[in-house]
Amino acid sequence: MSFRKDFMWGAASAAYQIEGAYNEDGKGLNIWDYYSVMKGKIFHNENGNVACDHYHRYKEDVALMKKIGLKYYRMSLNWTRILPDGTGRINEKGVEFYNNLFSELKANGIEPMVTLFHWDYPLALHRKGGWLNDESSDWFAEYAKVCAELFSDKVKYWMTINEPQVFIGCGYHEAKFAPFITSPTADLVRMSHNVLLSHGKAVRAIRENAKQEVKVGLATMGPCVTPKDEREKEIEIARFLSFDFNEENFLFSNSWWGDPIALGKYSDKAFELFGDVLNEIIKPGDMEIISTPIDFYGANVYESATVGTREDYASNAYIGCPRNTMDWPITEEALYWSVKFLNERYNIPVIITENGIPCHDWVHLDGKVHDPNRQDYMHRYLKGLKKAVDEGVDVRGYLYWSVMDNFEWSSGYDRRFGLIYVDYRTEERTVKDSAMWYKTVIESNGENL
Repeated sequence: MSFRKDFMWGAASAAYQIEGAYNEDGKGLNIWDYYSVMKGKIFHNENGNVACDHYHRYKEDVALMKKIGLKYYRMSLNWTRILPDGTGRINEKGVEFYNNLFSELKANGIEPMVTLFHWDYPLALHRKGGWLNDESSDWFAEYAKVCAELFSDKVKYWMTINEPQVFIGCGYHEAKFAPFITSPTADLVRMSHNVLLSHGKAVRAIRENAKQEVKVGLATMGPCVTPKDEREKEIEIARFLSFDFNEENFLFSNSWWGDPIALGKYSDKAFELFGDVLNEIIKPGDMEIISTPIDFYGANVYESATVGTREDYASNAYIGCPRNTMDWPITEEALYWSVKFLNERYNIPVIITENGIPCHDWVHLDGKVHDPNRQDYMHRYLKGLKKAVDEGVDVRGYLYWSVMDNFEWSSGYDRRFGLIYVDYRTEERTVKDSAMWYKTVIESNGENL
């Protein structure tokens, strides 16, 4: 076997990380707009107020996407650009921007894939309790309905939420991301349930209001644990650990979120740890809503862990191991095992909705950005993905993160993941060597890997 003829090759971005124009044309504030400007929250005290200025430069950016051969572009909508207060009033200027962007993508032969929520929660709703408010799933369902009514004539592929593990775990538990809160465990469990309900209600709202046949899923992340070797015993240990969790790390697990969505129930471990809270908050019909069938399961995968521990090193590291500029080890087996385990457990087609590497990039004396390490990273990881596909794992697409350098949340602008280099002083774009190599992969449908 090989990659499907309709395999979805593309790249991804998120609204807050690239759009800028944070207070233009009637847009409301979100929690990143409000909290990231407070000193000490973001590296170098940077923020996304301007970012890559994609709001004003989207035509240039789409032309570059076409140049590098992208077939699919995963992007997110900025909730408060459409609904400034989170619910209610629609901002026509925001709607116009996205309609123009979709039209530009279509005119250039690029299929948009929309994520409804990539962490930019409306400030007005945050002040009403945000995800802790049991009305939050209805707010999100309203937002999903509005977007389906407005954009589903141009958008076929939809994702409800991006990485609930991270925006809840880092935003409301570790206080690393907006709104920089540390919440009690019981509140985190309630927030999680409301996020899951939001997902389920959004899936239904999109399908019920779509103007064409749509494909709906979500994008998650979670630990991928790889076996020490390919003996069945070691594989089973790795599979178990890839979905296990405890009271400390449950928010960052695969199964805390994936089991309710794909299997229609919280795991026995969830009730063992948090049964009192779950029994209080789960209402009749909730699990049916949460497990509304989805068409694909998105996985954001950057690294894997290995069974076992090494003294003084994380389980995926060793002395002198290769690392990227986020200090994450390079673990080329990650895509192979992650899609294999997810497809086995949930029996849903998988899309790699993010995979990428931040490197030390700059414009060289010849005016180009040479990034052989990124090309090598992509080659290694994609070979693992191809191996999984060759073995019959149902993988539908690969979306590189990210289409361009951008605001990397609490790390600011120093971490460069993009296929396109951005000089943030001038907003000048430069296509990197890795982007043109990726073009050859797309053109060959991965046969040149």
